[in-house]
Amino acid sequence: MSLSFRQLRYFVAAAELGQLSRAAVELNISQSAITVAIRELEETLGARLLNRTAQGVELTDVGRRFLSHAYAILASVDEALKVPDIESTIEGTLSLAASYTLLGYFLPYHLQRLATLYPRISIRLYEARRDEIEEGLLNNRYDMGVLLADNVTNPELSVERLFASTRRLWVPAQHPLLQKRAVTFADVAKEPFIMLTVDEAAQTAARYWQDTNFQPHVILRTSSVEAVRSMVANGSGVAILSDMVYRPWSLEGKRIETVTLKNAVPAMTGGVAWSGRVEPSTPMQLFLEYFRQTFSSPHLPSAALRQGRSGSR
Repeated sequence: MSLSFRQLRYFVAAAELGQLSRAAVELNISQSAITVAIRELEETLGARLLNRTAQGVELTDVGRRFLSHAYAILASVDEALKVPDIESTIEGTLSLAASYTLLGYFLPYHLQRLATLYPRISIRLYEARRDEIEEGLLNNRYDMGVLLADNVTNPELSVERLFASTRRLWVPAQHPLLQKRAVTFADVAKEPFIMLTVDEAAQTAARYWQDTNFQPHVILRTSSVEAVRSMVANGSGVAILSDMVYRPWSLEGKRIETVTLKNAVPAMTGGVAWSGRVEPSTPMQLFLEYFRQTFSSPHLPSAALRQGRSGSR
């Protein structure tokens, strides 16, 4: 059995975060996929890399030594991806609009990589609401939009879904729901609820709550993700948000935990949209192809989905 790029990325995520469950959230994959990949890696190397503990996982002596090699290999691969090719000489401009969530929690990492791959393509970036992006695409104010794909309503737009980010319940550390084997909407309905409103999040939440016999006990509606994060971390309430915007710590340094609900909750789906009335330009084609290749990869970098450390809400 040979060593793979995927195994290295999964091992590094688990080593850095100290928990297989947290690494699974970071990589937007199942915990079993990480477990299998690390076991295969250990079998290939003939040594144990991680010890399982009650709190999570910790590096063995061999694991600590191998981690430095894993970093070097991954850095070399990233550097190789920056090697110029004929496409790096292509010139042009791309007018790109993005909604609040994807501009803040998704795009920066990809914009940096696109600038490296295509240094002569100038991207003019705008933040706008979903309805503004749709109108701007149809009126040629924007070439492309990056937005929550399941919210797009205009049939004249072409939409390509790129990824789905799981929604989970956010609770403060030591919350009683963390001790339950299965948490349902009935449990959540008993808790004070912080409702995020930006990017039509409240409308989306209303739709999936309507499929239950319960309603959230909303004590605050806010357009600020950081306000939700702080309110939850300080024990003022709970929230249901996607893994894309999750971070384990609030600005005050307090811990936030996540719980996967027993009930089905639709994932947040991000995608790219453009007008079906126009022939995509070369910069548009390259932009779209970059995302197709990135999200078809089985070893997607953790930063790709959750830049900085990493439908509708």
